[in-house]
Parts: sequence; C-alpha cells; structure tokens
Amino acid sequence: MTDIILLSDHRVAATRVAENGEPLVDAREVTTLRVDTRKADDDGSYAHLRADVLRRLLLAQDALPPGIRLLMVEGFRPPALQRRYFDAYAATLRTAHPDAPPERIRELASAYISPPEVAPHVSGGAVDLTLCTGDGTELPLGSEVNATPEESAGGCRTAAAGIDAESRANRAVMGRAMTAAGFVNYPTEWWHWSYGDRYWALLTEAPAATYGPASLSHP
Repeated sequence: MTDIILLSDHRVAATRVAENGEPLVDAREVTTLRVDTRKADDDGSYAHLRADVLRRLLLAQDALPPGIRLLMVEGFRPPALQRRYFDAYAATLRTAHPDAPPERIRELASAYISPPEVAPHVSGGAVDLTLCTGDGTELPLGSEVNATPEESAGGCRTAAAGIDAESRANRAVMGRAMTAAGFVNYPTEWWHWSYGDRYWALLTEAPAATYGPASLSHP
C-alpha cells in the first residue's frame, strides 16, 4: 500500500504486551481539558484514558501556543464497539471491492479502523482529538475527525497533500505538542494518537507495550 505501517501489519500483533495495571481515569474530571460529546456513550467509556496517557495529554496541551487547546473526542473504546466499527467498515469495502480477497479488505479497513485484537483504543492508550480555541471553536485541520478516506478524498492522512496551508500548519502544531509528550500518530488518521499500546511500542522500539485490553471496571 505505502510505507505506512498499518495496524493490520503482522508486526503489530506480534508486539509483546507487559500490562502494567494502570487504571482508566475520566478525562471529564480535568477542568483544563475540553472533552467533546460527539462520541458520548451511556457509560462514559469514550472519556476515559489510562492515567499516564491523560497526564501526557495535559503536557501536550501545555505545549500548545497561547489561545489553542486540545479538544478530546474519544479515548477508551470497549472491544465489542471496536468490533462493530471494524466489521461495518469492512462490509462497505467488500461492497466496493467485490473481487478483493479477505486479507486485502482487512488491509484497506485498517487504514481507517483498527482490527479489534490490536486496537489502540481498546487499550485505553489512544485518543482521537483536534484543536480548538479557548471558547471551544474548532480549528481547521483539513477534514472532519473520523472522516473516512473516501469521505475526505484522502485528506484524513496526516501528511495529505491536498489540504490548505492553515490546516497543514494546525496539524504541525498539534503534531509537535503530541510528539513531545511521547505520543505516536497513526499516519492514516491525523486525529489519532497513542501511547503505551502495541502500535506505539512497535514505532518507538520499546521492549513491550505497557497497555493491553482494558475495561472500566478493571485496568
């Protein structure tokens, strides 16, 4: 496909996990961080992150230029929800590419939604976010958060060439802050950043991921 490592890559699944037992915490309890409600669910899963991930997210926010803040859209995602998302998108791709073998559909789907068994969101180590002003007005970043490759004409990719200069500059601002705080980006989704999960461990050459699948009742 490209030199981008997709979440369907066998190296991601092969990455060792040394679960550290860190709890999920509710980002809505941090008054300095804006948490959007577009992905709100009944039990508040979307607003939860591993404790150190939230700490690092606040470090990233502190590194932003004056007047710009992070707007968190989604954090932890229960495994069953991740499976529904993946299966639904894979079904649309099978319709669009009826001759494609299953492994190709899996690869294509992984450019937008992670296979459930390795999904960063399921670990509580991933966060989808964008930038906003102090009053919550979202800044332009070239596509909507969670826009598919089809909907955004490829603009969802972090390094997409077809976005305007302001959006590219905003992506760079967010990228510098998030990278400095220890996060890695999934290059097919400018809004997706993670720490401590398998994908992070593979890209940073860490000896193991520190977060495996989580739940609200058990880390």
